[in-house]
Amino acid sequence: MADTKTLTERPRGWGSSMRVRNVQALSANRKELTAEVLESYIRPEMDDDSTVLSENSEAVPVIDMRRLMDEKFVEEEMDKLKVACEDWGFFQFVNHGIPEKVMEEMKSNMKGFFELPLEEREKVAQEPGDFEGYGQAFVLSEKQKLDWADMLYIFTQPPHFRNFKLWPTQPPSFKESLNNYSVELQKVAHRILGFMARNLGVNPEKITQLYGSQTVRINYYPPCPNAHDKVLGFAPHSDMCGLTLLFQASQVTGLHIRRNGAWLPINPLPGAFIVNIGDALEILTNGKYKSVEHRAVINADKERMSIAALHTPSFGEMVGPLAEIVGDGKPLYKTLSLQDYAMLIFSRKLYRKSMIEQMKLNA
Repeated sequence: MADTKTLTERPRGWGSSMRVRNVQALSANRKELTAEVLESYIRPEMDDDSTVLSENSEAVPVIDMRRLMDEKFVEEEMDKLKVACEDWGFFQFVNHGIPEKVMEEMKSNMKGFFELPLEEREKVAQEPGDFEGYGQAFVLSEKQKLDWADMLYIFTQPPHFRNFKLWPTQPPSFKESLNNYSVELQKVAHRILGFMARNLGVNPEKITQLYGSQTVRINYYPPCPNAHDKVLGFAPHSDMCGLTLLFQASQVTGLHIRRNGAWLPINPLPGAFIVNIGDALEILTNGKYKSVEHRAVINADKERMSIAALHTPSFGEMVGPLAEIVGDGKPLYKTLSLQDYAMLIFSRKLYRKSMIEQMKLNA
């Protein structure tokens, strides 16, 4: 099977998403947002899954890169990281070393893109039969409920997988800022994976070398004054990649994680990344680390923007439990090629932990 290094471009044919109305445009034009149109976004199940914990009830762990690099504090910080991965599946990552200028330029270009006229944004719209570009993801049926959000989904690593036709030319500095951001994020993701590997008793290179692919999902969540408590920007799901690093680009909060059967809001620390374990890493660790359901809620009056960098195994690698971690025990999950894993992802609606259930050996 070909691998990432020998391929000259990103493999295609893994899946696609149906074209639907632009939510930002709907939010801006209330005349078009009729009760009939809004019904496609209303989620009745929210009435039965509405318990939200106080923001002060618990706080996700905070992991400090400087302490991980300091001999005086590394053991204590590694213990905190272990708890974060095993018990939470989420943590905030501070003092990560990415220059503030890189993050601020990415934030500025994100905002600039979503301030463009719809006609300009749609110059990088998703192409038929593929999921990369501007639009929505995981829309497989005209009858399914839709997310109150638009997104720009782009392959960023390795560089030869990039399709520059789908990289916005406006704002003019968008491409350069995304490239700089992507390179820095890849370094940070590999450092985090390396520390995780040490906690698992695995050679760090064994895991970091697996994770050579990166995509970014740039999210725009418009306000919804009519029904902000009945729509979702992103339905409950776990990420199907290995590791996600999320940077919130606006002051409006909206990320909730599943915690003890309820929803816990996350307040991002200034300059921090919110890091979460994805399904592929849960599978690789044979369940020692857990991916966790999360969702994006909507504000009645204000927009929210974020950028998620999703890190996955390279094409040609396998997605399955790592032999060194399974040891004398039994693997709990199937092993699939990355291609088969990706096709399984994009052939189904993204909801709760459906991918993990599919990958369990007793499924």
